[in-house]
Parts: sequence; structure tokens; C-alpha cells
Amino acid sequence: MKPAPLSYIRPDTAEEAVAGLAEHGADARILAGGQSLMAMLNLRLVEPKALIDISQIDELRSIRIDGNMIEVGAAVTQAEFLAWPQLKEHAPFIAKALPWVGHFQTRNRGTVCGSIAHADPSSELPLSLALLEGEVVLRSKSGTRHLKASEFQTGMLQTARRDDEMITAVRFPADVGTKGAAFREVARRHGDFAIVSVGAVAADQGAVRVAVGGVADRPACIGIEASLTVSDMTDRIERLAWELGGYDDIHASARYRRDLVRRLVPIIIGEVRACAK
Repeated sequence: MKPAPLSYIRPDTAEEAVAGLAEHGADARILAGGQSLMAMLNLRLVEPKALIDISQIDELRSIRIDGNMIEVGAAVTQAEFLAWPQLKEHAPFIAKALPWVGHFQTRNRGTVCGSIAHADPSSELPLSLALLEGEVVLRSKSGTRHLKASEFQTGMLQTARRDDEMITAVRFPADVGTKGAAFREVARRHGDFAIVSVGAVAADQGAVRVAVGGVADRPACIGIEASLTVSDMTDRIERLAWELGGYDDIHASARYRRDLVRRLVPIIIGEVRACAK
């Protein structure tokens, strides 16, 4: 199957792209890497009347440190971010998680912002944004707004982006996790969508911040205080597993997903605390 007929628009600037969204609204889709969108177009799961290609807009192709934030433009590919020389120094958790995003072929085309915009609960980059408490930069003709990760993803494949807005960048706090970071994932094979993914970074006063993906309709985060006993931590993780619920599909049952949470979370907490010593 092929996409339904549509108009292809290739703007030279972000301003022109935003103007295209203002004109077409809900009938338009932004194309950056296209690793998810092209499949959806071919299956006619979405049938936009206009496709706005931002992949060659120079102002959206930068990675820069802005104060205490790492800002990644909407046209930056996952491979480019992974190859960024300062990644391990300023974002050690993302350096651990990014190699699990798809395969090197898809990372060469897929964008960081595109993965977050798609909002798949099994994806590693939405989990990274939630764990690190990053933010999404949205632009429309009426202005720019910043949404926290907890505000942006509202459900499975659902976000708070308005029809006339495009993501121009995502921002991750710099240096978070430099005292300890860990990532684990269970999938049918490396690069496939995660059945369950778990990430953790060291927080203040010996605490650990944990995020779980692939179980609920969006990544879930909790804090584990340093003062918790082993028994209390086990109870906290057990409550988390049940609160997430999980779901059955062809890859795994909800029960199996909950059991993976129970097993993986203590492992990465131990890894983070070992790094922090």
C-alpha cells in the first residue's frame, strides 16, 4: 500500500514550516526522519493532506549547551546525537540509552525529536526525557512555549502538541547522572521495541530516580530514597509494578511485564549506587 495523495512542502526555515502548519492545521504532518511516519502513511493509518519536510532546515540541525541544558534541534538524527563528542560528559544516561534505539540504519535517519513526538511508551528517548525531567520546545505563529516532559506526553502516541505547533527542539538537563546512570532493556532482539525498559540516575542525598517504559501508556518515574531499607524498597517496587498495570500483546503478557519491573529495577538501582560510591 502507498500513501494517499498529499502535498509535499519543503520549507527553508522554521518560520516557513510553522506557516505551513498554520495554513493546514490538523491536515498537515511534520516529516523529519520519517522512521515511524512513513510506515503509518503507507498503511494509511494517517492520511494528511500536506507533508512538511523539515529535515534540511539548518537552524534545526544543531546540538548546543544552553546554560544548564542540552538543546537538540528537531532535525538532529539519533546517530548525530550519539556521535556528539560531549554526550558522555554531559548526558551519560542518554549515552547508555541511545544505542538501544532501533538499529544503526534507523538511527541514521530517525530524529531525536521525532521519537519524542511519536510518544511510543516503549521508546527509549521518551523514557530518557521523562527520567531526566527535560522539556519540549514548541513553536507556532503565535509564539513559543516550553512543556515539561510530564506535561508533553499525555498517553500512548498522544501529546499536548497543538495542531498548529511543531517541535523545534528538546532540552535535556546537562550533567544529570554524572554521579551514576544505568539503563536496562528486555526485547526480542537488540534494537526492537522494548518489552520493558528501565533507566535510573543518581539524585541528591544518595537517592535514585527510576523510570520504567513499555508497561503503561507512558514512561513512569519514581524516587528511591537512600534511607529505604531493602524491605521498604521491595515494597515500593511492588506497588510500582501493580500501579503500572501492563498489557497483553503478542510479545509478552502484563504479568510478565510486571515481573520484569520487579527484577530489573533493583538491578539498576544497585548499578547506579555502585557508580556513585
